[in-house]
Amino acid sequence: MIGDAAHIFPAEDGLFEETFSTDNTYRVHGLNITIHQDYSASLGVAASVWDSALHLCQFFENESLDLSGTRIIELGGGTGLVGIVAARLERNIAANTPFSGWPSDGPSVSALAWGLDHSRFSSSWDFVLGADIVYLPETFPLLLDTLVHLCRDGAVVYLASTMRREHGAQDFYDHMLPQMFSVELVQRDPENNINIYKATLR
Repeated sequence: MIGDAAHIFPAEDGLFEETFSTDNTYRVHGLNITIHQDYSASLGVAASVWDSALHLCQFFENESLDLSGTRIIELGGGTGLVGIVAARLERNIAANTPFSGWPSDGPSVSALAWGLDHSRFSSSWDFVLGADIVYLPETFPLLLDTLVHLCRDGAVVYLASTMRREHGAQDFYDHMLPQMFSVELVQRDPENNINIYKATLR
């Protein structure tokens, strides 16, 4: 990991000035998933379960996407909800381990600095997932490099984003990601301004 948490988790001035934590339970795929959220300035935006993560989990359920037995990596895991649901964050993984154990190797948590140390990670994934990770335009080239590396062996990417104009998300999906990937908008929720995209390396 390069630098401290402030370099990895961008924080706005005044965001989470008071430190507190909470455990929230989400009902996903008929399961109760308990997520510990530790709100503090050091974690900034990574402390919260964002609506796009819930939408991505719901999308998997609605599409009956069978993720069992697949190799999955979640980028920008934050609280880890999408990765936990996909595989079924140390504290959140331990709190959500099925009584019968994980069907294969259990989830693990590891820091990955986009564009800088992705070579430490395999390219043999089936799925690369991310929720609300497209919001800092200066990181878009690093994210693209990382996605290309992780998808070299044919992984399918699913990214859910709140389409905030001020964060340039639409530009990323319309112009940057298509430079290397075939991109498909698979779900649009205009009420919440959340889109889900599927991408495969060309």
